[in-house]
Amino acid sequence: MRTIRVETSAATILLTEAPEPKVRDRQSGEIAKDAVSGEALMTLGVVYIEEGESSLIKVTVPESGVSEGLALGAPVSLPGLIARPWESVFNGQQRHGIAFRAAAVTPAAFPAPVGASA
Repeated sequence: MRTIRVETSAATILLTEAPEPKVRDRQSGEIAKDAVSGEALMTLGVVYIEEGESSLIKVTVPESGVSEGLALGAPVSLPGLIARPWESVFNGQQRHGIAFRAAAVTPAAFPAPVGASA
């Protein structure tokens, strides 16, 4: 499946939901693991703001990529952010969307206001 790199240098990304384990199977409570490394995966919510438009997205990161010092409402960085389109059939209905994944989530700084001087 094709992956698309997401350029984040011009975006402001704010943490809206704290990282929590990604559940693979809701009935058994099994935690999702990375297919290659076997590491547990985490999900978090962010608002992605760029050029005056915003989107709420869920992002998956490996457990080791979750940095200390994350605070709700604070800016974060998502190095290696990619988007992957997906499709599936669930209960006879076709569903589709975009899954987001990053190598890590780290605290960041608010960008300087436009026209601000140092």
